[in-house]
Amino acid sequence: MWLSLYMMGGFFLLLSGFGLIFLGVYFSINDYVFFMDWEFMSLLGCNMVMTLLFDYMSMIFIGCVFLISSMVIYYSEVYMKDDLMSVRFYLLVLLFVLSMMFMIISPNLISILIGWDGLGLVSYCLVIYFQNYKSYSAGMLTILTNRIGDVGILLGIAWFLNFGSWHYMFYIYVWEDTWMYLFMFLIILAGFTSSAQIPFSSWLPAAMAAPTPVSSLVHSSTLVTAGVYLLIRFSDFLISLNCSFILMLSMITMFMAGLGANFEYDLKSIIALSTLSQLGLMMSILLLGFPLLSFFHLLSHAFFKALLFLCAGLMIHCMGDSQDVRHMGMMINQLPFTCSCFCVSNLSLCGIPFLSGFYSKDVILELMTSDCNNFLVFLVFFMSVGLTAMYSMRLIYYCLIFNVNNYVIQSFKEDKLMVSSMVLLTCMSVLGGSLLSWLLFFVPNIVFFSLVLKLLPLVFVFLGFWVGYELSFINLTESLFSVKSYFMTFYMGCMWFMPFFSTSMNYSYALSMSKFFTESMDSGWGEYFISNSSLSVSSMLSGVYGFYHYNNIKIFMMVYILILLVLMI
Repeated sequence: MWLSLYMMGGFFLLLSGFGLIFLGVYFSINDYVFFMDWEFMSLLGCNMVMTLLFDYMSMIFIGCVFLISSMVIYYSEVYMKDDLMSVRFYLLVLLFVLSMMFMIISPNLISILIGWDGLGLVSYCLVIYFQNYKSYSAGMLTILTNRIGDVGILLGIAWFLNFGSWHYMFYIYVWEDTWMYLFMFLIILAGFTSSAQIPFSSWLPAAMAAPTPVSSLVHSSTLVTAGVYLLIRFSDFLISLNCSFILMLSMITMFMAGLGANFEYDLKSIIALSTLSQLGLMMSILLLGFPLLSFFHLLSHAFFKALLFLCAGLMIHCMGDSQDVRHMGMMINQLPFTCSCFCVSNLSLCGIPFLSGFYSKDVILELMTSDCNNFLVFLVFFMSVGLTAMYSMRLIYYCLIFNVNNYVIQSFKEDKLMVSSMVLLTCMSVLGGSLLSWLLFFVPNIVFFSLVLKLLPLVFVFLGFWVGYELSFINLTESLFSVKSYFMTFYMGCMWFMPFFSTSMNYSYALSMSKFFTESMDSGWGEYFISNSSLSVSSMLSGVYGFYHYNNIKIFMMVYILILLVLMI
């Protein structure tokens, strides 16, 4: 039954994805926007209306989400075949995709909240799908962090009642009231929690506890991109704000994730940190005032990141569920097609010319350079590009070339259905950037630079390749800086201690305080004076009553004799 479910669902999503992309292109060419109100209840003059917005941006994005979801569902048919609850997994993935679709087409804060909460709750169910303590901890961290964004949207809904409507599309250019700045702060807070920007970055690598197909879906086009998409929709509000501090946080996120990926050995964690780095790039260029360029990189990144996760999942599957890249030497001989797709997606991530990522990253760097920013912005952007090339080369070296392979539990086999699900994503990783640039930008952006500035992105990419190869090639027994300065290495490779700040730092003091109160109150003097006082008093009274009850004749006679003696005296 699950075979037919997976095949039918994937085929339906594939057809729907192509249809919606063509429809979005048609809307873009003719400048169509459909705004649909569905009144589903009217009670005592109060109308309950569901509003949907169909424009080229929402249609193309939903089409891309459906295409990637169809490939992930095809891939999951083989990946989850030994799971007893594969139908449950299939339904959760569909719910996840539908929640994302609902959030994309919503111009109303209430319906955005419904889709947003659906993403958060279903992602929690998917992260804890493998039922163990690590998954439970990661799921709790994921949902609690995203609940901060839910609270931000809820407070934004309450603030927006000042306009008498929750349709933010009607009030984009209304800035008479100073409280609109507070509303935008709440929306930026929601976007930062979903897109895992600093200081909410620790949940993104923790969410790797989910099955690999879910990681592919989450990190390419659904949960983590929801925050970026939300701020793209609110980008007209951002024009009136001074976003310097928020831009600094996004750039630090981009730099921190690229630096941390060079110290990781877990394959999925490296790809998760690369997603975090690209999210910082999207958010940074959005806050610099280029929302369409951020949307362009969002779409091109979705295809090669989904492909990267699917290739990594097949490698992990063949390695007996081991995710350590030091176990994966010389896989190019056993998995040729998968490793080819892996290299294509990695090179596209780095921005190698004429692959998908080049068309968005090169324009981002050129427009950032021409936007009259300070030297720090310029330096962080180019260093982050170099760090991306560094960890990509390191990943390729360890997985495909590194020949010190000491892991013996291996079963190399490229399944036909898993491989076929990578074909469309590989084509989009090669051609998607040029196609999307033709569709989204009717007038080409021509930026005139000197030869040095024009070649600077490529220089940083190839310099990053060389440094990454040299760092991977160094023998670990040599006297390394990373071995001598272990604390600094641990600090840079542990996301600047953000997992500690988000987890144990928050609850460790509360746990120690509760232990103190437990020892002093529940097990100390409070236990004796408060909890046991009623028991001891009632026991004493019942003892007195029992004594008088069983000795009442003796006591009566003694009292009678005492009274007689008193009277005689």
